[in-house]
Amino acid sequence: MNLKPLIYAAGFLVLGCNGSDKSATSVTPAKPGEKIELEVQAFKGGYDIDLFASAAKEFEAKNPNISIKVGGAPTVWDQLRPRFISNTPPDLVFPGWGMDHWGLKEEGQLLALDEALDGKAAEGEGTWRDTFDPTILKMGQRDGKQWVLPHFFSVMGWWFDPGVFKKHGWTPPKTWDELLVLGEKIKAAGIAPLTFQGQYPYYLIDGMLLPWANSVGGEQAVKDAQNLVPGAWKSPAMLRAAQMIDELRVRGFYLEGSLAMNHTASEMEFLKGKAAMVPCGSWLKVEMADKMPKGAAIEFMLPPVMSGGKGDPTALLIKVEPWMVPSKGKHPAEAIELFKYMTSLSKAKEFVEKKGALMAIKGSDQVKLMQESIAPAKAYRESKQVYANEFVAWYPDLKKEIENALTSMLNGQLTPQAFCDRVEKKAEAIRTDGTIPKPKLD
Repeated sequence: MNLKPLIYAAGFLVLGCNGSDKSATSVTPAKPGEKIELEVQAFKGGYDIDLFASAAKEFEAKNPNISIKVGGAPTVWDQLRPRFISNTPPDLVFPGWGMDHWGLKEEGQLLALDEALDGKAAEGEGTWRDTFDPTILKMGQRDGKQWVLPHFFSVMGWWFDPGVFKKHGWTPPKTWDELLVLGEKIKAAGIAPLTFQGQYPYYLIDGMLLPWANSVGGEQAVKDAQNLVPGAWKSPAMLRAAQMIDELRVRGFYLEGSLAMNHTASEMEFLKGKAAMVPCGSWLKVEMADKMPKGAAIEFMLPPVMSGGKGDPTALLIKVEPWMVPSKGKHPAEAIELFKYMTSLSKAKEFVEKKGALMAIKGSDQVKLMQESIAPAKAYRESKQVYANEFVAWYPDLKKEIENALTSMLNGQLTPQAFCDRVEKKAEAIRTDGTIPKPKLD
């Protein structure tokens, strides 16, 4: 991506727990000509692992002494945990959202990558560090060092079918008030305004709760919540965000049965025109490509903002699932060189073109983007505040409590105030537990 101002980038800089640094910081490459075998394990999600495997084949061709095995699974983290515990990890890993990479760092399982970043880039002049968008690169820093590295990233927001909206004369809502007015028109047309991935409530955390808390209370409201500031999860901004989610339920805006649907089922209902909008990340097109009904189209929009709120209306929540080099892998130096090749500008552009993803490599969006990637890329370039949901990796128990409380609220079993009280109680338990590290957003 193009270089953008570090408006809220510092918000991703994790100022660490001051424990001892047990991880390695330098590596020794294999001897010239020595035959080595690299193992890569990656999360096999919407973007698959085919381009990782093809890049590995190309790297093998350039380095005849190296053979590479690329594997992956939708729940690859389950296979990786016992391997880290037994100190037999792969050489390069992309564990996805199901593994706490900061926990691995604290256990001495990750290699610090600053020395490698300050080395030569795979292509062109300058350092490898210079090729990354610094806004996103900073997310992988802790205790003044770089522990994990980005590859692609996702933009979180809502999606609609522009053909359906044009047919009915609807305009995508930019504000909460516009959403309420439009929602009634959509209902009158016999369509549900919204559906959601009820079996995976974290879509609502990133698609509604945090964006609306940010819109109402500004970036500090979300930052305080992630930093476990006392009372932050039941602040006026967080309460109003919960009320907005609940009000859509009361108004009958959600597609009936959404709570029981998984991600693809709810997204399929949206694609079939049963619901006008759905919250999801920018992976939606790739995830549903082989299920798209004839004539269906999708376009990205930011969640409608609260008029008069403290937050910046261009604020954008992104999701980065980093790659890492295990400190106890057999061939860390060669793993670094492989990932350096995978993040070269030419390979980054290929990923953008073929997968429709956005990449953390500067200039990688200077290609012909998929139609569905144009709006997310534009939103990122124009955003004055970029932030991420960091706490779900730091505090998985808090994430689970929020998900359960959201489900109860959407069932009508909890009021918005009770939702906030329940989440704050869990945050307080974590806050006062001295055995849990407490990272901080700067």
